[in-house]
Amino acid sequence: MKKIHNILATALLFVSSAVMAQQESVYSFYRQHMNLVNPAYVGMDSITVATTTLRKQWTGIANAPETQAVSFGTTLGKKVGFGVTVISDKTFIEKQTYVSLDFSYKLKMSETADVYFGIKAGGNSYNVNTSGLEMYNVQADPALASISTFNPNVGVGALYKEGDLYVSLSIPRLLNSKRATNDDGYASVATDSPHIYLSGGYDIPLSGEFSRLILKPSAMLRYVSGAPTSLDLTTMLQIDKTFEIGGMYRTDKAYGAMATVVISNRLQFGFAYEMSTQASLAAARNTNEMLLRFKF
Repeated sequence: MKKIHNILATALLFVSSAVMAQQESVYSFYRQHMNLVNPAYVGMDSITVATTTLRKQWTGIANAPETQAVSFGTTLGKKVGFGVTVISDKTFIEKQTYVSLDFSYKLKMSETADVYFGIKAGGNSYNVNTSGLEMYNVQADPALASISTFNPNVGVGALYKEGDLYVSLSIPRLLNSKRATNDDGYASVATDSPHIYLSGGYDIPLSGEFSRLILKPSAMLRYVSGAPTSLDLTTMLQIDKTFEIGGMYRTDKAYGAMATVVISNRLQFGFAYEMSTQASLAAARNTNEMLLRFKF
């Protein structure tokens, strides 16, 4: 029976390692919540804003990945921005929470162009709680021991913004972080590598009879050593600066539809519906993501 438990633990941790090859969370509404990956965004355009995202992945699978993220950003004077970021990830018996303080500094390049530099300082709490597993032995199996770690971390980012154009480059977690892995049938701790994010977008106002419309193409490139590079291509169409509708394609074999609506002068709501083209995820069904953004 113990041998069977070791095999199950090995399979569980192997699957976890495969899914987590790209360990940091992915978001459809990355453009509306960029300070999750780039601290240079806090206080941008002298705006005070609070944003929250809820992402439920693979709704056809019990205990599938779920991410909740909350951020706040404001200005401290004309050039300094300050913010707070909290990201909580849950997958089956794994749970991790990342908390950081974000700071940015603005450099004026011209009348229309600014460069922002940012730094994140915080840490990640990681837990694997094996008490949630159904056991058939009276004696506890050491291969299924729980793991709990805390890893301080720091990240950096830069942003170039000129009119309706932006280009963003960041590494939100420079230091290697720890998570569970399999070591000869036993749960142990391994390190994850830093992720690099490159993003850009441009708002294109249409003219003539389409002057009420603004086309908003954008892209997000994610790179981490040991995993395939992931690229999101997104296009939104804004109508009367109130409603947006569009779609996205991710090279990780996913695509989806997205929409946002301005409920009031301060509050924006968004919903994204993603589907996977991978045959192995046919039973996993769709992924849902919701966004709330409040300007003070």
